Amino acid sequence: MGVFVTGVRPRWSDMDAYGHVNHANTVTLLEEARIDLLFTEAARHGVPEMARGVVVARLVVDYLAPLVFTGDEVLVEMSVRELKSASFTLDYAVRGGRREGSAVVTKAETLMVPYNLEAGRPRRLLDAERDFLAGWRAGGNGA
Repeated sequence: MGVFVTGVRPRWSDMDAYGHVNHANTVTLLEEARIDLLFTEAARHGVPEMARGVVVARLVVDYLAPLVFTGDEVLVEMSVRELKSASFTLDYAVRGGRREGSAVVTKAETLMVPYNLEAGRPRRLLDAERDFLAGWRAGGNGA
């Protein structure tokens, strides 16, 4: 399965009164990881169009265990589950530490829609975008 792995660093201010990274800040960590894949990695692979417009149409977050602030990065693993002509679904697994063997504390999914900012409406995925995303599907390695 093609899995993109990146590290994100929770901040001290991300904690709630219980010492856990709260929901809103967990969603921000997912966003930071998503930017690494869809903007940075896509541009590295010659697909800068992703950064020109893609929006979250749906977000689901399942908490399996608390994410506790330690000052260290945590790993976020992402893969493309579904790839359609004008949308794709990203799956996330957030690990509670930097090592790949760290326990998964959060699972999430986002339905992503390419968006034409100038026209103010959704658009279809470009062939280069589809090819890039296909590398992160089951059986892909992102290359």
